[in-house]
Amino acid sequence: MASPRLKERYVKEIVPDLKEKFQYKSVMQVPKLTKICVNKGIGDAVADKKLVDLGAEELSTITGQRAVITKAKKSISNFKLRDGMPIGARVTLRGDRMYEFMDRLMTVALPRVRDFRGINDKSFDGRGNYTLGVKEQIIFPEISIDKVNKISGMDITFVTTANTDEESYALLKAFGMPFKNKNKD
Repeated sequence: MASPRLKERYVKEIVPDLKEKFQYKSVMQVPKLTKICVNKGIGDAVADKKLVDLGAEELSTITGQRAVITKAKKSISNFKLRDGMPIGARVTLRGDRMYEFMDRLMTVALPRVRDFRGINDKSFDGRGNYTLGVKEQIIFPEISIDKVNKISGMDITFVTTANTDEESYALLKAFGMPFKNKNKD
């Protein structure tokens, strides 16, 4: 099996470019993508337990990896939520699956977003990680619009080894992330 396109691009193009740009002494200092976490909170699951299973199934279809159902850690009476109730689903992608998912997200899914002008560049956490919110799961071609009973969103977090947001931004931009035009580029 051939390695993913983005993985080869990282090794051949991105590493030398970032090493030169940030004046790293070693190739090992160059930031890399370690994992992508896809998280889907299903708030209506308190009333209907089947929604969590459907959400986990959708997440598994989108990512190509089985989703894990997340449970509430605390009881919150205002939300009619008890400790241990299923309230969402998540997937952590690493290795080749991570690169394949990122490639599909950038080339197929994000361009299908209505009025798409690029993703926000302000969602970095200060430690080099980036989180992207998707409002509709139907932007992914794996999801059939006919089978969707409720449109819901998800959070996608890109975890990198970068020390600063600037390094992380440069890494994701080099991968081809469609950020909104920034003045200093």
